[in-house]
Amino acid sequence: MGENDDGCSTQLIDGNGEFNVKGLDNFVKKTKLSDCGLSYAVVAIMGPQSSGKSTLLNHLFKTSFREMDAFAGRSQTTKGIWMARCVGIEPFTIAMDLEGTDGRERGEDDTTFEKQSALFAIAVADIVLINMWCHDIGREQAANKPLLKTVFQVMLRLFSPRKTTLLFVIRDKTKTPIELLERALREDIQKIWDLVRKPEAHKNTPLNEFFNVMIVALSSYEEKEKQFKQEVAELRQRFFHSISPGGLAGDRRGVVPASGFSFSSQQIWKVIKENRDLDLPAHKVMVATVRCEEIANEKLRDLATNESWLELHEAVEGGLVPGFGKKLSSILEKYFSEYDAEAIYFDEGVRKEKRLELKLKALDFVHTAYATMLGHLRSNALESFKIQLEQSLNQEEGFAKAVRDSQQYCLIVFDKGCEDAKVKQATWDASKIREKLCRDIDAHTSSARTAKLSELTANYEKRLTQALSEPVESLFEAGGKETWPSIRKLLKRETETAVTDFLDVVTGFELDHDKIDAMVQNLKDYSQSLVEKKAREEAAKILIRMKDRFSTVFSHDKDSMPRVWTGKEDIRAITKDARAEALSLLSVMAAIRLDERPDNIESTLFSSLMDGTVSVASSHNRSLGTSTDPLASSSWEEVPPKNVLLTPVQCKSLWRQFKSETEYSVTQAISAQEAHKRNNNWLPPAWAIVLMIVLGFNEFMMLLKNPLYLLGFFVAFLLSKALWVQLDIPREFQHGAVAGVLSITSKFLPTVMNLLRKLAEEAQGKTTQEVPEYSASQSYRQQSPSHSISSTISESVASNISSAGDDAEYSSPSPALVRRRNTNNVQESEISQL
Repeated sequence: MGENDDGCSTQLIDGNGEFNVKGLDNFVKKTKLSDCGLSYAVVAIMGPQSSGKSTLLNHLFKTSFREMDAFAGRSQTTKGIWMARCVGIEPFTIAMDLEGTDGRERGEDDTTFEKQSALFAIAVADIVLINMWCHDIGREQAANKPLLKTVFQVMLRLFSPRKTTLLFVIRDKTKTPIELLERALREDIQKIWDLVRKPEAHKNTPLNEFFNVMIVALSSYEEKEKQFKQEVAELRQRFFHSISPGGLAGDRRGVVPASGFSFSSQQIWKVIKENRDLDLPAHKVMVATVRCEEIANEKLRDLATNESWLELHEAVEGGLVPGFGKKLSSILEKYFSEYDAEAIYFDEGVRKEKRLELKLKALDFVHTAYATMLGHLRSNALESFKIQLEQSLNQEEGFAKAVRDSQQYCLIVFDKGCEDAKVKQATWDASKIREKLCRDIDAHTSSARTAKLSELTANYEKRLTQALSEPVESLFEAGGKETWPSIRKLLKRETETAVTDFLDVVTGFELDHDKIDAMVQNLKDYSQSLVEKKAREEAAKILIRMKDRFSTVFSHDKDSMPRVWTGKEDIRAITKDARAEALSLLSVMAAIRLDERPDNIESTLFSSLMDGTVSVASSHNRSLGTSTDPLASSSWEEVPPKNVLLTPVQCKSLWRQFKSETEYSVTQAISAQEAHKRNNNWLPPAWAIVLMIVLGFNEFMMLLKNPLYLLGFFVAFLLSKALWVQLDIPREFQHGAVAGVLSITSKFLPTVMNLLRKLAEEAQGKTTQEVPEYSASQSYRQQSPSHSISSTISESVASNISSAGDDAEYSSPSPALVRRRNTNNVQESEISQL
């Protein structure tokens, strides 16, 4: 036996009962059986050995099964079970040629394979041809009796038998009418059915519940070949559309789809070989389960390698994909439709179950792309919210309204994106992603609100700083009784203005009242802390401020002009006023007074430091170990500790330091005043001047009568004045009369010689520079020495007088500075004389 190109004749099961899996798969692939769905039929033939089964199939279906060679003798031709495609029959029909029964090759007792092959044919075939001889009808021990018993017995082993068509083919019919033959055969069939032991469930089940019995008679192939072929041709027509209603197998049940035929056949034979009862319904479910699962897995593999899916997945990884939902739905629908088309003929329950599994697996496979798409939508919506919010805030729109509008806009965009990304086959809910987006929006809103409020608060704090810092500092520098009232007024005015403007702006945030009240209070606290900070900064510089205040009051008059110590000023009163001003400044900076509470700091300081009534404890108090000094404390009465800038002890210490550092200025003022008095009191008393006039009247008249004496006295006066300046006689006598006389005596002669030498050098220099062209020049040269001397002395005296006047007007000069200036004046006089 071999394979034919047309019928694809293939041995399905060999004589040893081995199933030819590879051969069946090749048959299915070559004949494209799996594409037929339920539109196919299986025809099997069984009968005694050498009864012409293969010959009948070859003529009936144009197959090429091996036939018996009559000239070689009767022997077994077909071993096992063979199958081939029926040529030219529609729908697709498979012919199975079973090994003949009652063969001598297997022996009388070896009927196992006969029963197994018969059960296989009943389970698989829609139409079973039972080939029997005409002369066996009516005979008790004819070959058809054991065959029928076998068929009925194996049929009852099926839990839910199929409705199989039994077509009895009577071979080599005789002249006996077919009606008589059919009646006798039906009686035999019914008798055999009645005698077969049946399960309890089928004791009263009639034969037609399991079988459609049909009978046909054929002439002898050897004796009436032409008539035989004609009858076979007529019979062949009955196999066209055999599965249609009214056809040979029109009422068949439990058909396995063509794509599961190979697996179903393998499993049926496996069960039969294991000698187990064949549960066709369970087998049908099992075949459907395996095949539907195979189809589903195949579709999943195809989906994973689909180019459109790969492109879509790559695109969504990079960003938003317009029409994502439609594209993905189209891809999924393609494979779901293919599954439905291939699994449509399998058990409905199994098919739906496996389709659901396929759907779940496919959706689970593509869900990552969907999640990525939603992630992009969420990110874009959040970014859109941020941009929209920023633009609204830049347009000075209220924060809360800007947040609502921006959120509404971005959620609409997100919802539209989710609708576009929706997959038709899935029931995925984007609500969790939407909730996460809302949480992200809330988080960003909270962050933006905090940032904006911080920025707003910082701006108003900066505004308060600019409005308060310099004015408060200026008020502290002024330091007076109205300092703290002015600061309180300024603080209240600027704080109220800032709070009013702040409330106008913060209203747009729609915050709760407690939050707004807290922010307003923080703003007020900031302004107050700013003043307190400035107060503490100024308190740290109080000593410098006190000295500046003292210097200002002490060194300037009421018109703010520099004070000149002429001897008429009351230094004691001026010093007291200056110290009072400094002490007033100290009392201002001793404590923070923003709450308008009355205190006695100023009175305590003045009574203790200015009056000095309690500056030193009495010996009696010291002996008793007590002190009545109100400044011997670390706190002020009626002043909270937090408002104390300078404790009483610190004030007392500062005052001592202040007095020690300002005493020098007072001493210098006194010295300057005394020096001024000395410089302006060089004339003798009035009584002495009158006495000199009375007693010196004769000498005065003599001078008037003789002008030369007057000139001589004048020259002597000039020389004396020059010596007075050169020797700096007032300065020399500042250290005592004896020291002054000794110093003047030692310097008198060198000073006179030096003065004369300079006059001589000046006179000589002028003489060499004269040009003797005019006669008048000679008389000028004769007069020039005396004139030069007089002019030089005059200039020197004038210069010294001016210098002396300047020194007298200088306020509070130091001794060293006076000496240095006197020396400079002497040098200037000498240069002038030169």
